[in-house]
Amino acid sequence: MIQIDQLNYAYGHKQVLKNIHLDFPENQFSVILGRNGCGKSTLFKLMAGLEPVKDGLIRYSGKPLSDFKGKDRAALLGFLPQFHKTVFPFLVKDVVITGRAAFSRYRPSKSDWERVDQALLDLDIEHLRDRPYTELSGGERQLVMIARILVQAPKVILLDEPTNHLDVYYQSYLMKKLRQLSRQNFTVIAIMHDPNLAFLFADHLFFMRQHEVVKPESKTRITDPKFLKGVYDVEFHEAMIQDKTIVIPDHSWL
Repeated sequence: MIQIDQLNYAYGHKQVLKNIHLDFPENQFSVILGRNGCGKSTLFKLMAGLEPVKDGLIRYSGKPLSDFKGKDRAALLGFLPQFHKTVFPFLVKDVVITGRAAFSRYRPSKSDWERVDQALLDLDIEHLRDRPYTELSGGERQLVMIARILVQAPKVILLDEPTNHLDVYYQSYLMKKLRQLSRQNFTVIAIMHDPNLAFLFADHLFFMRQHEVVKPESKTRITDPKFLKGVYDVEFHEAMIQDKTIVIPDHSWL
């Protein structure tokens, strides 16, 4: 679905992405991991078209992102930034319907409102439909913003740190929903900090360090403590939970 080739990016003289090569498979849940400041959010801004690609190429279904304009881009791509808030007490249903703005302008149709109801139902938040958005918890707001993307019905969903500031319940709930969406003809890509959530729910994992993509050696598992130390600069230990591998930071050096 998405191919990134020889992508470089700099803010002035500060290089923030170096020769990025990535392929994201269609209808799968992929996660990008790495330390703060390694270039993940800048990569997403370029993938979402919020920053111009000046050096390299980003293709969606074989076409450069720059070829998609207006409604075509809205039908291709939905983006949830790391931070979003509103100071106005719009009802949840009115926040979600804005996902159809590129297609319906100021007159949502009956089918648009049906999409709203279906998105709220799919995320199990239909009970929030007539609640003011400003009164919701952080986890509920996050799900509402994802519902907004669902009514947009893009092929690709990009989420920048979707579990940030969520409690344990909503972290697990949201990750399950994202995995489900990837099974419903959405290509879902998220930036995350917690490797264990990614190990438990994602189909594909990608790692960045110091503005570059890093990969384990061919015979090394992605959960290998030596590889993860190279990504995070922290010692890890592996542990098995049922049939899943998780990693635990070693705090003995503190």
